[in-house]
Amino acid sequence: MNAQTFYVAGMSCDHCVRAVTEEVSKLPGVERVDVDLATGAVAVTGDRLLGDAEVASAVEEAGYDLVEAR
Repeated sequence: MNAQTFYVAGMSCDHCVRAVTEEVSKLPGVERVDVDLATGAVAVTGDRLLGDAEVASAVEEAGYDLVEAR
């Protein structure tokens, strides 16, 4: 299992959390997505490491911006 944390700007409510979770969950290999609204942290667990560009694309599809990846 691989765990990564990304940070998203612009989320302000539970709808935001659901939208980001739904889009990131669609990425191949993702098994779990946990979004912390207060910090903007998006913890992703899966069977492979995700590229920043593919996560950014999923986050943008949800209507938000990826600001940092760790």
